Amino acid sequence: MALMPVEEALSRVTGDATPVARTETLPLSEAAGRVLARDLVALRTQPPFSASAMDGYAVRSADVQEPGAELALIGESAAGHGFEGKLEAGQAVRIFTGAPLPKGADSIVIQEDTEKLKDGRVRMTVAAPEGKHIRLAGVDFTEGRAGLSAGRLLDPGAITLAAAMNHPEVEVYARPKVGILATGDELKLPGEELGPGQIIASNTFGIGAMVRTSGGEIIDLGIAEDRMEALDAALDSAVAQGADVLVTIGGASVGDHDLVQTALKNRGMDLDFWKIAMRPGKPLMSGRLGELKVLGLPGNPASSLVCGYLFLEPLVALLAGRPAPHRIQKAFLGNALEENGERQDYIRGRLSLNADGQTVASSFQLQDSSLMSVFADADCLIIRPPFAPAAHTGDQTDVLVLSA
Repeated sequence: MALMPVEEALSRVTGDATPVARTETLPLSEAAGRVLARDLVALRTQPPFSASAMDGYAVRSADVQEPGAELALIGESAAGHGFEGKLEAGQAVRIFTGAPLPKGADSIVIQEDTEKLKDGRVRMTVAAPEGKHIRLAGVDFTEGRAGLSAGRLLDPGAITLAAAMNHPEVEVYARPKVGILATGDELKLPGEELGPGQIIASNTFGIGAMVRTSGGEIIDLGIAEDRMEALDAALDSAVAQGADVLVTIGGASVGDHDLVQTALKNRGMDLDFWKIAMRPGKPLMSGRLGELKVLGLPGNPASSLVCGYLFLEPLVALLAGRPAPHRIQKAFLGNALEENGERQDYIRGRLSLNADGQTVASSFQLQDSSLMSVFADADCLIIRPPFAPAAHTGDQTDVLVLSA
């Protein structure tokens, strides 16, 4: 039977993913990176008054229809200290950026286009069209109008606007809860003493970092030994803590000590697919246990991380209300590659710029899926479709960019 293509697997993992129904209200100072759950309406008008966009002089355009007009200087308008009077014919007011426009004024002449005279008058060396260098009241936003829509990622620009609209707090989608469970008798945590044949459960930390940067909240389910009782206890914990997604690492293939799939099926998991046409990462598993989305990642570090970037990262982002990241871009090969087999290959590589400013992707010589140092040095995955012919240096290719 032919293995499922990567694109179909991705569609099945993320196709029904929508933001979690839970919301929470956060102080604006803690909301960066979260996603608005409700439209945000302006509670004030900005600017609340017509203001000068430049340092210069507030004038009546009718008085400065031609260069050379001389006007009497009668006062000053600064930010926070506006001119209280009204501008009459033949008068001007010194004004600074952001200061309120005096009554009667309808134009600004910038200071570079003026000459200050000795008798308290000022000469305009240019004409002053109506509305010149003026920010009208409400030109940014007006009270009662929606300034930010639900679904907006609260990046620095959005945070600034929310604050300007006078919102001290915002309602955002809750972070999706992602349970991470490593499996295997051979696994220990960093810092623990290792016995013969034991290794560090490093994937837990890399996948956890991916969950956090994608907008998720981690439920650390620890390490389950290769016993059905240990797996059942971990699954009970995931459900009890309200996980939206369960990520298992390792133990999903068929074998005497690979019990994860069996434990999940015993609890009624609907297995969507298992094994896909990619390398590394073939033994990916996806299913659903009631409302709990299940994603089983391979145990090899490179396999686990590649599957994480391709499937887990977009899933968590969508559940958090974010758009799925767009990591695919074009590059030119920095070295030749052999023809590919039946699986889509993701080759660890590095990006650089050539003399023409073009992006070049060069593969590492070592590609074993157990090599964590190679993945740590990589900043891209060179994508080789199934049965791709041999590629030459300078050929164009798709790459998945790993750097944020």
